[in-house]
Amino acid sequence: MAKDPYKLLGVPRTASDAEIRKAYRALAKKYHPDVNKDKPEMAEKFKEISAAYSLLSDKEMKKRYDSGQVDGSGQQQNPFAGGRSPFGTGFGDMGGMGGGRRGQMGGQDDMAELFSSLFGMNMGGMQGGMQQRRRPPQKGADIRYKITIPFVDAITGGTKKLTGGVTVKIPKGVEDGQVLRVIGKGKDGINGGPKGDAKVEISIKPHKNFMRDGNKLRLTLPISLKEAVLGGKVTVPLPNGEVGLKIPAGANTGQKMRLKGKGIAGGDLIVTLQLVMAEGDADALTEWASSAKSDDFDPRKGLL
Repeated sequence: MAKDPYKLLGVPRTASDAEIRKAYRALAKKYHPDVNKDKPEMAEKFKEISAAYSLLSDKEMKKRYDSGQVDGSGQQQNPFAGGRSPFGTGFGDMGGMGGGRRGQMGGQDDMAELFSSLFGMNMGGMQGGMQQRRRPPQKGADIRYKITIPFVDAITGGTKKLTGGVTVKIPKGVEDGQVLRVIGKGKDGINGGPKGDAKVEISIKPHKNFMRDGNKLRLTLPISLKEAVLGGKVTVPLPNGEVGLKIPAGANTGQKMRLKGKGIAGGDLIVTLQLVMAEGDADALTEWASSAKSDDFDPRKGLL
């Protein structure tokens, strides 16, 4: 005995077209074979609710069912009433999925629209049941690069050309290991989808004098013996320009000085002084060293 399509969809006989459609959409999502690949029994349930919706979404067939002229499978109840069932012999025969008639709400066009919105399926003319799904547009794969840039370029920023015609903009203060994205420079998309991106991983070459510490910029600054003894103002070259620094008289190697806001992105510049003797300084100091009265001074005291 054919099942009641209203009960299959879980709606009363007084349900409106919109209520029938809403109920079917919810059930189709739940029982569709694509989301129940490990439950083959769901495929039969899906066929039943699809056939039930095909009947109730066809205005004429719904009217004939409500009046008792056809049963739940669309079979003629009165052999003398005329007409031919568009559903074949029952729910198992889904070849027509609604037959040749199309109601104002139902029929082939309505079913195709539903499956397209629910599952991204191309139903075509519904010939022979559901046709092969059409894959939706997909974004192309990303292409990855890894480049090494000088320390100064990482501070100042700039641009760099890569293979494949890709140009990456390097922002000021880029960090080691940071990945930059260039939109639309990856592989082609699928089924009209957008191109992928280029992802560029940054590696920064160490500098012999500068070192980054967060937003702080640390500099080991060489000074001469004269500057260390007498003090004075020196010009310090930085990646973003020059800055003046006043060396105090009697400065020593390892002494630190701080310049606020002269680091990276508003950070500070930490300068560590390093005494460097010029050629001839030792000869000039030989006489002084031999008569120096600092024999009791031990610069290595407290080393451990």
